[in-house]
Amino acid sequence: MEFALTKPTTLSFASPSGAAADGIAVVFAEEGGKLTPAAQDLDKKTKGLLRQAAKIAGFKGKQGTSVDLLAPQGVKFARIVLVGLGKLKDYANDDWLNFGGAVRGKLTGQEGDTAHIYLETAKDGITPEDIASFALGAQLRNYTFDKYKSKKAANNDDDKTLKRLVIHCADPRAAGRAYTPERAILDGVNFARDLVNEPANVLNPAEFAARAKTLTKAGVQVTVLSEAQMKRLGMGALLAVGQGSENTSHVAVMQWKGGGQKGGEPIAIVGKGVTFDTGGISLKPAAGMEDMKGDMGGAACVAGLMLALAERKAKVNAVGVIGLVENMPSGTATRPGDVVESMSGTTIEVLNTDAEGRMVLADCLWYVQEKFKPKAVINLATLTGAVMVALGKLHAGLFSNNDELSEQLTAAGKETGETLWRLPLGPKYDKLIESKVADIKNTGGRWGGSISAAQFLQRFIKPDTPWAHLDIAGTAMASEPTEINRSWGSGFGVRLLDRFIRDQYERR
Repeated sequence: MEFALTKPTTLSFASPSGAAADGIAVVFAEEGGKLTPAAQDLDKKTKGLLRQAAKIAGFKGKQGTSVDLLAPQGVKFARIVLVGLGKLKDYANDDWLNFGGAVRGKLTGQEGDTAHIYLETAKDGITPEDIASFALGAQLRNYTFDKYKSKKAANNDDDKTLKRLVIHCADPRAAGRAYTPERAILDGVNFARDLVNEPANVLNPAEFAARAKTLTKAGVQVTVLSEAQMKRLGMGALLAVGQGSENTSHVAVMQWKGGGQKGGEPIAIVGKGVTFDTGGISLKPAAGMEDMKGDMGGAACVAGLMLALAERKAKVNAVGVIGLVENMPSGTATRPGDVVESMSGTTIEVLNTDAEGRMVLADCLWYVQEKFKPKAVINLATLTGAVMVALGKLHAGLFSNNDELSEQLTAAGKETGETLWRLPLGPKYDKLIESKVADIKNTGGRWGGSISAAQFLQRFIKPDTPWAHLDIAGTAMASEPTEINRSWGSGFGVRLLDRFIRDQYERR
């Protein structure tokens, strides 16, 4: 079942000797220019043209470099691409993933709708897991969001795209088995990307909740709380954010029970889902406000993660909670200076209505602890611009009350390339959010803005609950282009948290 708009290129695995039709052949050379067996075979069939082209181009097999042969004689292929592998012994962490994306980026489909990729070496030093990671990278690179592009005329011959990838390797069956869970992660990432890329006039809180409900088709149990239910629960902080909008607020609760009774209490993931953030009465500047359609990147990640866990039948109990609101200015909007009461009973002085995400998370964090008694809680949010000042767009900010949890998340980030950098918390920073008229205020001022936001969230974490907050403002939307993503919405966090859960919480 397809949950994302972009349907992955058809992918299959075959032996190196498998029959190949017309199209594109991708072969490789190791560092120093040594051709792999498939490349040697094509060089013989083209009477040395491949080696000659490599020599003229100064090709030495450096990773990612390439040489092209168009319409070569002696073979059926319309194009041969010779790509450098570099030194396999230097590959680590997410290198195979990024390499797959880089190779996919070289293939347009103009020369044929099928690409045959011969991923083997003279010493056969590539594992099925390497191949699966390569395949995932290629498929992630394939993502596009063109839903609102005018359709091309039916007779337009320019619509030439790559429709099929065949990866030829030493053990196709093993590679296929290794890729099966990666396909689930692909679906989760692309589902999250779609959500982030959608315009806010389409993806309002009710529509987001409806899309979360579609996960029931994958086996996720989904419950959506109405405003009336949230009022009865006392979610005054979350409701205060959305009260200026004509679109009603919602909380979607997604449960995956793959661990069964032996899996114990769930791991909880909480996401900020502000489907559009004007700043409310504390109105944002007009320049760049269009990007605030992506202020639900944390909620998108949670939804994508729950899909990935369900599709790969993860042996873990997990619950995802997302607060879905729209922050608009109107006659009913929360005013600066208002005091609201959160679900925990903590009163909050709203000094700035643009510091809204922490208000949404406050009630969601308290709700998930009260309702599910989780083993640990992790929240994600496009929370502060200050985190980009500190870290740019290459790392997400990590805040935690637990060193072990922090280290585990950091390790998962290094493995997946969705990297985190831990920033401090402490009692002295807590003073920044003290209020004269309420228990706390919702902003600590300009300095250390990401830290004071995290200190605010920590007020809604029970003392014995391991907790981590990921500020993904720089990585979830408009992030730096990578080999595996050219989309405005990145789906950041799905691969990171799937790896973290796989390593730390799945029942074996």
